[in-house]
Amino acid sequence: MASLQKTLFSSASRTASSRLQLATRRRALPISIPRILQVHPSARFASTMAPKLNDPSLFKKDVCYVNGEWVTAKSGKTFEVHDPATGELIGTCPEFDADDTNTAIEAAEAAFETFRHTTGRHRSKLLRKWYDLMVANADDLATLITWENGKPTADAKGEVTYAANFFEWFSEEAPRIYGDTIPSSTPGNRVWTLKEPVGVCGLITPWNFPAAMITRKIGPALAVGCTVVCKAPGETPFTSLALAELAHRAGIPRGVVNFVTALHNTPRVGEALTTHPTVRKISFTGSTPVGKLLMRQCSSTLKKLSLELGGNAPFIVFADADVDAAVAGAIASKFRSSGQTCVCANRIFVQRPVYDEFAAKFAAAVRRDFTVGNGFDPKVTHGPLIHARAIDKVEAHVRDAEAKGARVLVGGRRMDEVGENFFAPTVLTGMTTEMAMAEEETFGPVAGLFAFDSEEEVVRLANATVVGLAGYFFSRDLARVYRVAEHLEVGMVGVNTGLISDPAAPFGGVKESGFGREGSLYGIGEYQVTKMVTYGGMGMPLQGGGA
Repeated sequence: MASLQKTLFSSASRTASSRLQLATRRRALPISIPRILQVHPSARFASTMAPKLNDPSLFKKDVCYVNGEWVTAKSGKTFEVHDPATGELIGTCPEFDADDTNTAIEAAEAAFETFRHTTGRHRSKLLRKWYDLMVANADDLATLITWENGKPTADAKGEVTYAANFFEWFSEEAPRIYGDTIPSSTPGNRVWTLKEPVGVCGLITPWNFPAAMITRKIGPALAVGCTVVCKAPGETPFTSLALAELAHRAGIPRGVVNFVTALHNTPRVGEALTTHPTVRKISFTGSTPVGKLLMRQCSSTLKKLSLELGGNAPFIVFADADVDAAVAGAIASKFRSSGQTCVCANRIFVQRPVYDEFAAKFAAAVRRDFTVGNGFDPKVTHGPLIHARAIDKVEAHVRDAEAKGARVLVGGRRMDEVGENFFAPTVLTGMTTEMAMAEEETFGPVAGLFAFDSEEEVVRLANATVVGLAGYFFSRDLARVYRVAEHLEVGMVGVNTGLISDPAAPFGGVKESGFGREGSLYGIGEYQVTKMVTYGGMGMPLQGGGA
């Protein structure tokens, strides 16, 4: 268990000595503005940028939300949450264990017996109220996201809108849950189906979208009549706890939504959710290794599963593409949230006739348009990575590529003058399939450009990975659009766009990127079971006679 905790779930610890060393480096290293990338001067004073909320009661410290009440861990233990931009302490949260989690599951079980029988219209109104409260408190939610995740305020506001829209979307789906009437092969039988809620759901969410990954799971679960226990990410728990407060204000009944937190005990909480016989479904967004572990644990009770796991997205630019549009699409896909998204471009393939033009324009855009610093500064476009392990992986990928012949056009270095978790947005050319970035998801602000010659070659390269979440390509050839879209081994394809997320669109992957879909009409079905009813003895002739 200790090894598992260390390798799969744990966050990098931040000791007092490391924070002291960081502060010393900041005083010793003056902020410079390198020719290749801007560093906003206010980044030096990031520690003075502590946020203030319009409604301080949304900032929930040392409590979780279980059965409609704010509770502490039975052990009294807590864990620390730090600002990735400054390293400073934000606050502490309860370190729940298996016993605490079981209490939350029992609350959800009791609530399910009533909530499952509510009407779709009633559930729709609850979700709509929760949506309205998210919109009304959007600025505070964005502040919490920037504070604990590090993404710039503009990105955080965009996430809040995206997250709230899932509640709006599924509030509209809740009254429209239909079964089917099926013609029977036996004349005297009538067959129909009912769509029923699967039951108590365990939801395990990641840190990179602290609001949207929660609402994308809770929205459909509540729409169909399920109850939930949501495990908030240890790195970014305060956003989820603010959502819990808004759920309480929206009048979500006791036990229908439960939010638990843990950092060091995350494996134990995960095991409790995946093995408890009352929990009938698990939805997880995270890494492929952890997804495989959870799937093994779920096998003990044959739970229904939705897994949205790692990606290695290809981004293809064909010679017939609008190069300027492709550059803009690649920028949006690759560097959103500093590359810390599962669907961001990880391998950028450019056809040789436009390779040099694309590389020059792409690098110029990164130099010109990007400003790195604390996400609370309105001029900053890119904030920190989530923790030191993320920085170490990004740097290892860049150094590996350089050692094997790649050339750094922009960035390529840590930005210790800003903070320990900052890495310069980077563009590399001369990438080859022998480099680590060809096989591993970087999950950081590094764009590697690979050259290719033919359509057949690039599709083969794009599919040469065990995962298949998203893929993108730019082309103005309509026949090619159909061919390539159909041959890419991914669950989602963006054609002439770098952004594909939409509450109305089904989100999910193939191969080792998992299975199941979130969002859209397809996302509703993940939280339902189909019950078939056959009614016999219906083949009697019409009856005559009077009253």
